[in-house]
Amino acid sequence: MRERYGWLNPALLALTAMLMVAALYMIFVWVPDERQQGPVYRIFFFHVPVAWTSFLAFFLVFIGSILYLWKRDEKYDIFAHSAAELGVVFASLMLISGSIWAKPIWGVWWIWEPRLTTSLILWLIYVAYLMVRMYATGPGQGARFAAILGIIGFIDVPIVYFSVILWRTIHPQPLVAPGDMGLEPSMIITLNVCVLTFTLLFIYLLRERIGLRRMGYEMEQLRQLGRS
Repeated sequence: MRERYGWLNPALLALTAMLMVAALYMIFVWVPDERQQGPVYRIFFFHVPVAWTSFLAFFLVFIGSILYLWKRDEKYDIFAHSAAELGVVFASLMLISGSIWAKPIWGVWWIWEPRLTTSLILWLIYVAYLMVRMYATGPGQGARFAAILGIIGFIDVPIVYFSVILWRTIHPQPLVAPGDMGLEPSMIITLNVCVLTFTLLFIYLLRERIGLRRMGYEMEQLRQLGRS
């Protein structure tokens, strides 16, 4: 299967690179400064896409974990594990970029408001997911325990998203239309391009990570056969 679609990853990488160049031009040249925040708001075009990508990754962990517990097929465990690793990376970037944005706007790097707190909890859940796999006594046990955690942990994703609606918070509300938060149409277009760019980057990295993890699994199987 990998050989049959061997052209897909180079194509994804090339398309992502072109979109990344276009996104950088749009962020730093095309869109105007935001009326209240000034140029610092441009980190928003990085922060929102990495947040979306982390949610997508954890959703895939959720799906892969359900399929693994149902079918006990290693390919679903490999899929979920790879998505979780990338999800933690993008969630880390979400927290870091959010703190960088918060400092000039709120005057502090961090504040324990609902969106930030639930986002940190989400990050900790999936760090724990990776640690469960690392310290389990056996690969099968680690996969089962991690799958359960991956399913339960996904509950926090909608909580993070709706936290700005459910509780009083100083975090900006979700964007649903060009008029929200004073954003101009050019800003919405740029945001959509950035979201597409990071989504394609995630897909490329996920395919690469799955391929590497599958090779590692096959080598381990061969090593076990050699010992027997």
